[in-house]
Amino acid sequence: MKNPLHYQLTEYDCGPTSLLNAVNYLFEREEIPPEIVRNIMLYCLDCYGHAGHLPIRCRYITGEAVHLGQNGALRDALQRGGAAVVLVDFEGWHYVLLTQIQGDSVYLFDPYYREQPFEDGQIGMDAEHPKQYNRIVPVSALEKECWEPYAMGPAAAREAVLVFNERTMLTAERTVEYVI
Repeated sequence: MKNPLHYQLTEYDCGPTSLLNAVNYLFEREEIPPEIVRNIMLYCLDCYGHAGHLPIRCRYITGEAVHLGQNGALRDALQRGGAAVVLVDFEGWHYVLLTQIQGDSVYLFDPYYREQPFEDGQIGMDAEHPKQYNRIVPVSALEKECWEPYAMGPAAAREAVLVFNERTMLTAERTVEYVI
């Protein structure tokens, strides 16, 4: 059973909330051991590697490697059924969960609860998919190197954690290609 994704409880827990949302997005509730919740809260993003018996794979990327270009690790992770916890600007640095990419749009879950729509109309809000995303953001907005909502900012300052469910991630072995 899947649960809706969660919003942060304070102004400061966007990182662990987004990482817990990645696990929630990729795995069924019954599969998630309580140790992973404890460990994420205790050791969030400090490379502590114990996750119980959950078949999870994570990869930290930083700097120029964090982009949504065609050959980038971030786009590849989303296209292969993974998710990514990404640092963006939102009135200061803030972590969100990217779950899908389709065309020029990225679907993400922002753990910061917001009721009002964005004034510029570029960023869409969605309350109909609480188990997947609550924002639809243009790739061009995320790729900006300035300080605007959801921009990943200067390339040198970017960071992301790519997260996969090893049982469901698309791999070359699980993908059939036909060559004519």
